[in-house]
Amino acid sequence: MMTIKRVGILGAGKVGIVLAGLALDAGYEVRISGSGSVKKIDLIIKTLVPGAIASENSEVVANSDIIILAIPLSRYKNIDAALLKDKLVIDATNYWWETDGIREEVLAPDSTSSEQVQAYFKDSTLVKAFNYMGYHNLQEETHPKGDPKRKALFVTGDDRTAVDQVAAFVDTMGFDQVIHYDIADGIMTEPGSPLFGASLNYKDLKRVIDHFDQTEFGQKVAASKIK
Repeated sequence: MMTIKRVGILGAGKVGIVLAGLALDAGYEVRISGSGSVKKIDLIIKTLVPGAIASENSEVVANSDIIILAIPLSRYKNIDAALLKDKLVIDATNYWWETDGIREEVLAPDSTSSEQVQAYFKDSTLVKAFNYMGYHNLQEETHPKGDPKRKALFVTGDDRTAVDQVAAFVDTMGFDQVIHYDIADGIMTEPGSPLFGASLNYKDLKRVIDHFDQTEFGQKVAASKIK
C-alpha cells in the first residue's frame, strides 16, 4: 500500500480550506490550488491555513501522493482529465443547485455524480469521501482513535485497495470509517439522502447506511440501478 505523505487539494473554498487544515494537523505536507492565480489565493492560504502551499493545479498534482477534489461539481470538467492520470483521487463533490445550477446541465440522469466524475477521470482511481458532513463539523469534530466522541465518515469506491487506502487516510484525519466497495453507493450521502449534512458516530452511521434501502430515497436509488 502506498505511503501517503503529501496531500494535494484542488479547490480553496470552505471544504478545501478545512481539509487542508486537518491534513496539516495530521502531519502531511499540503498543497492547495484555487480557481484564480496562485498570487490571488496565496494570502488567503497563508492566513487561514499557514503551512499549506498555494500552487497551480499542475504543481499540486505533481507534488502530491493523493488528491482531494474539493470544487463545485459543475466545474470538474474544467480540470484536464489527463492531469490526474494514475492518481488516487478523493471525490468530495456533490451536486448543489445553488452553486451548480440546473442538474440536467451538469449530470446525466442515468448514473450517480461520482460515477460520472470517475468516467471523466478514466485513468484515475476515484474514492468518494468527505462530501456530506458540513465543513464546520469536519473542522470541529475530529478526535483521536478510540475517543467515544469520534465521528465516522462513509468511504466508497470500486477499487478495494484504493478504498482501503483512503479509509486509512480518513483515520489519520480524525474520523472512523464505514466502508463500501461500490462507487454508486456514494449517492447515499448526497443531497436528498438521510445522511447529507449528518455528523454521526460509527455505530449510528452504520445503522443508517444498513437501513438506507428501507427509506423512500433508498428505494428510488435501488430502482435507478435496475437497467
